[in-house]
Amino acid sequence: MTQKLKYFFGYTAIFLLVLSASIAFTINFTPLYSFDIDYLNIEQMTGFSKDVILDNYRVLMQYLNLPWIAELKMPDFPASESGLFHFHEVKRLFLLDYAILGVSAVASILFLRMVKKEQGYWRMLNPLRMMVASPLVALTVIFMNFDRLFVAFHGVFFNNDAWIFDARTDPIILALPQDFFMHCFVLVFVMLELLLVLLYFWVRRKVKTT
Repeated sequence: MTQKLKYFFGYTAIFLLVLSASIAFTINFTPLYSFDIDYLNIEQMTGFSKDVILDNYRVLMQYLNLPWIAELKMPDFPASESGLFHFHEVKRLFLLDYAILGVSAVASILFLRMVKKEQGYWRMLNPLRMMVASPLVALTVIFMNFDRLFVAFHGVFFNNDAWIFDARTDPIILALPQDFFMHCFVLVFVMLELLLVLLYFWVRRKVKTT
């Protein structure tokens, strides 16, 4: 394998590591949802108290996060077959993100060991600058037209209409308004930007000290 190809795969591994870590942090950052219950008036929309909503949310997140939980049964929110199928697909995406996180972490460690051995930190500066710019572009797109992005996201990751919930059969959708997902998207890219900037300055420091 040529040196350029090794570095290309290394940069890809680092970007996937930072992205998957940002996603993993966001989907498990319950304080964001707790804040949105108040900010988005979810109590009024669902007719349940904040404590009840959070209890059901924790049940949902346990199902999505833990491979050995095979059945989703929220105590206060009934779900249709279509709704349960969609959450099953979401669970697969959660587990895929964790798999990418693990594989890219190992690959990134091996890559950084190679970079250290070759004293090649300087090669990483320009690629990292480009990576730092990407979340800024994504955040601009999110703020310009999140509705279109939200639909496109589901079109890419789901090959059906099960994600279009009917509140009469799947009242959980009232507890998960679209604005909450917009806040999740924003947090993912804010975390991505922050981690990439920190990585860039760490690499720049390595360049100066080697």
